[in-house]
Amino acid sequence: MVVGDASLDIDTLVIGAGPGGYVAAIRAAQLGQNVLVVDKEHVGGVCLNVGCIPSKALISAAHQYESVSHASAFGIEVGEAKVDFSKVQEFKNGIVKKLTGGVASLLKANKVQYFHGEVMFINENEARVFNDQEAPRYRFKNCIIATGSRPIELKAFPYGGRIVSSTGALSLPEIPKSLVVIGGGYIGIELGQMYSKFGTKVTVIEGSDSILPGFDKDMSSIVAKKLKSKNVDIVTGAQAKSAEQTDKDVTVTYTVGDKEEKVTADYLLVTVGRRPNTDGELGLDLIGIKTTDRGLVEVDQQCRTNIPHIYAIGDIIAGPALAHKAMYEGRVAAEAIAGHPSVIDYKCVPAVCFSDPECASVGLSEKEAKDKGHNVKVGKFPFAINGRAMSLNANEGFVKLVADADSGLVLGAHIVGLEASNMIAELALAIEMGATLEDIALTIHAHPTLGEIVLDAAEVALGHPIHTFIK
Repeated sequence: MVVGDASLDIDTLVIGAGPGGYVAAIRAAQLGQNVLVVDKEHVGGVCLNVGCIPSKALISAAHQYESVSHASAFGIEVGEAKVDFSKVQEFKNGIVKKLTGGVASLLKANKVQYFHGEVMFINENEARVFNDQEAPRYRFKNCIIATGSRPIELKAFPYGGRIVSSTGALSLPEIPKSLVVIGGGYIGIELGQMYSKFGTKVTVIEGSDSILPGFDKDMSSIVAKKLKSKNVDIVTGAQAKSAEQTDKDVTVTYTVGDKEEKVTADYLLVTVGRRPNTDGELGLDLIGIKTTDRGLVEVDQQCRTNIPHIYAIGDIIAGPALAHKAMYEGRVAAEAIAGHPSVIDYKCVPAVCFSDPECASVGLSEKEAKDKGHNVKVGKFPFAINGRAMSLNANEGFVKLVADADSGLVLGAHIVGLEASNMIAELALAIEMGATLEDIALTIHAHPTLGEIVLDAAEVALGHPIHTFIK
């Protein structure tokens, strides 16, 4: 209880309980700090509630449906597969509930105080936290801002009705017969492909010359080929102009060059990026926190803002808006507050798209390595001649390693194929630890596994592959 309007003392205030915020709060508590974490939505943030986790649950369900529908490839005959989408949504919601409940339990176990509400800075050392029932003031020694981001809303395509963001697309009441996706980045491709597997006719409208522009074109072309084989229309070099909706459908007008086109669907999904949550009533400008023209908070190598005892992490600072990046920064900020020499080092931040097949990259691309002055050596090995991939009927894709030809040092890795999201971890560690191609080639990989493709790619780069022939 608050007596009058006196401030309660706290060591560290964490604003936001998403992946970055809850990790920062727990790590700070482990280091002996008295921590309060505040979130106006839900524990777990966007990732656990309306992002990474629910989307992967739906993607997994779609994959299971597709697998059952094509079991005859393995000699297994089954009856016609049917989808009860309400039960699919129950499955998704159950996973979200378990994980968010788990995070809440971890906060409690680490004696982190939690407040469901909003925060408004009063000055550099005080903030008011408030909801409909109470509005106590807190005086803090340190603060970590982890308010995350939200989908960008375009003026021509305001969210509502038949026009949805990624959040809305995860909770549709039924499987749409047709769907238009504006934006061929990883969110648009993941969700568009998921619905296509459930039988939705999907059209992807992308402004650049290929989908998944952040990945190697050799990788994105394999995903595009798979999408087209599943009756997904991909329109690249296109600009979406307007949308007209009724209570039953939405018609999107777009241009390709000088030609105007229209497409009508049950829903329109707009996925054109995310905007940092640094505006609103938080009051960063009130206390003088420096931000860029894009609304990103400026920080140093310890995630410290221009106010030394206030830190910022996650989607509100420079770099990719990835949950694992935010978690990493949360640990660094908490340890910096405790006086540890922790600093952020983005030497290798993996990027993953849960498309089919999956895409995963870490470190430098071939072009980036050359631009940095490296004499580049590349090793590439296909899934198609790997025994485990064959047994799983997953022949699409490859592993590509980028290395320095003089030292053999691994500089980057790019995987498209089944389980790429899991396989990339070995290569992230290799880059982080300064491993060479020979280190990978001399590491015994279990047989038969997909991981052997990494070994084979290293041997290709070294010039002495066993499982393929090079003149």
